[in-house]
Parts: sequence; C-alpha cells; structure tokens
Amino acid sequence: MQIVVSPLSEELKAALQDKIDQKTKPPGSLGRLEQLALQAGLIQNSLTPELRHPHLIVFAGDHGIAAEGLVNPFPQAVTAQMVYNFLQGGAAINVFCRQHQLQLTVVDAGVNHEFPAHPLLHDRKIACGTQNYLHGPAMSPDQCRLAMAAGAEEVKLAHDAGCNIIGFGEMGIGNTSSAALLMSHFTGISIADCVGTGTGSNAQQLTQKKAVLQQVLAHHLKPPTPELALATYGGFEIAMITGAIIQAAALKMMVVIDGFIVSSALLAAVAMQPAVKDYCVFAHCSEEKGHKAMLQFLGVKPLLELDMRLGEGTGAAMAIPVIQSAVLFLREMASFNSAQVSNRTI
Repeated sequence: MQIVVSPLSEELKAALQDKIDQKTKPPGSLGRLEQLALQAGLIQNSLTPELRHPHLIVFAGDHGIAAEGLVNPFPQAVTAQMVYNFLQGGAAINVFCRQHQLQLTVVDAGVNHEFPAHPLLHDRKIACGTQNYLHGPAMSPDQCRLAMAAGAEEVKLAHDAGCNIIGFGEMGIGNTSSAALLMSHFTGISIADCVGTGTGSNAQQLTQKKAVLQQVLAHHLKPPTPELALATYGGFEIAMITGAIIQAAALKMMVVIDGFIVSSALLAAVAMQPAVKDYCVFAHCSEEKGHKAMLQFLGVKPLLELDMRLGEGTGAAMAIPVIQSAVLFLREMASFNSAQVSNRTI
C-alpha cells in the first residue's frame, strides 16, 4: 500500500491542554476523558473537535486451517452463519450499534460461502478462505495487497459519507490462531503465551492448538517484512483490517481498536506505518489470552475492562460513547471565565 500516515501535529497541544484545564473542574478530574479530548483535538488539529457519523465495519473471512478442525472447536460453517446473523440484526454488535446509533457495515473478505446481495453486506471476497498455513502461506503477497487495498477502500467509503471516527470488528472461525501467530511474530513473545481458548476450546483442544501453531512457526522461516508476515499467518479479514487502519489514520480519522484480533492487525499496521498508533483509541482489554501483553507491547492503556472476548467489534461499540463524551465536554462545558466561577488562586 502506498499510503503514508503523518505523525500528529503538536501545534495545538498547549492551547488544547489550556482549554481543557480552564473548564469548570479541578485539573485532571475527568481523568482519561481529558486525554481523549486532547487526542481528538490533535487528530483533527482543532480546538473544537467533533465526532461525525461513527461507523463500525465488521470484516468476515474463513481460514484454511479451520477446515481441518485442528485449532477450533466450532466448525468453519459458523463464519457464514454468523454473517447471516449480522445481516438479520441478531448479533451483539447489531444490538450495540442500534443502541448507540452507530453505522454498521459487514464485509465479506473471504468467507467460504456465496451470499446473496444485501444492503448491509459489501462483497470484497478475495477467495473462499485462506490456505492452510500449516503447509504454506495463508495467502499470496498479491492476495494480501488486494485485501489491504479492499479494507482501505471501505474506509474511504465511510469517510466520503462524512465519518471521522471508525472502529473495526471481525468474524472468522480460527482467527484467534492467526492473531496469536501474528502476535508472536511481531512481539517476539512465545506462541504458548499468545494462544488462548478462542471460541471456547477446552484444555485438550488448547494443548493441541498450541502444538499445531508451534508447528506452523517451525514450518515457516521468519517472514522478513510485515507484509509477508501478514500474508503468511493472517486471514483475509485481518489483512483488510490492517489496510483499513492505515487508511483511516492517513485520513486523520480517530480509529477505535477492538480486541485481540483487531489488535493483531494493528501490530502489522504499526510495523508498516509507526505513526498509525497515535490515531488509535484502545477500546478494551479482551479476556482472550495474549491481548493484555499485546497492549503492553504497544505501550497503551485500554479504556474499558469488561471481561469481554466476543469480537465482532463489540468492545469498540461500547467505547465510542465514552469517546463522544470526551469530545462533548471539550466543546460544550463552560470555562471558569464564561461561567464566572472562581478558579483556584495557586
């Protein structure tokens, strides 16, 4: 991808901080909301930032290894079944998007199923699932580039419709395994410490999952570039999220990072474009093993800790109202001067 993400401008930082401090409250008393307000102002290069048309995009894709049932207790067919659930409005992400008035789009990144046309569904299918990375790369470099470009195009569509804050979700049986492999690659943490239960593996299945993923790492020489690592271990949905994150940051949108899978896509994005991280808000810490270590590696702190591990973008959907509150206090809360309230004297 020939997209360049610019570092945040620090030009307004002092003025933004002063505006935050002059609100009718003790300095720092709104905690993380003050940090979010500052970040929003820096991203938009404005003393009066605003959030417009918040949007969630859920990317769905199947994984070659999942067809063999080696790393997943649920059958691969569940990916397509859950996409239908999204389209029918019955999933958790649908409920939260309705509640918080968030636009929702579902993208077929590479599901092993042909869907009929639907107004919520965008067809970006690269193939009917990736290859089994136990035997070879999950996708070719060309397929990876196409997937990243498709994710970027989805973000452009949302941006062109007026959106300036966006979050991403995913659906793909087997994708916690891809995320664990990417995590191990980009962080250097052992695969055993990256692998979690995913969609409900029991102890025996978890032991097998760790063994299989160790074989995968042994099979592949360490890919020399972030793009090749993404092609080797990723899913089409993860590659699309990587491209989407980079494009959103390049367009100076606020990017809300969900849980374990989306964070693995971010690891690839940051390896390609380090400035991406400054545009990101980390919605929550997933209960999926490895996510806390991912966040620590990135040096970031999540907004929420609700013991969630569903995926679908549900953590991002819960965090966006908090971000909205941060921006609204900066825009609408009175200052000591405008409210004629005495400020502290020392």
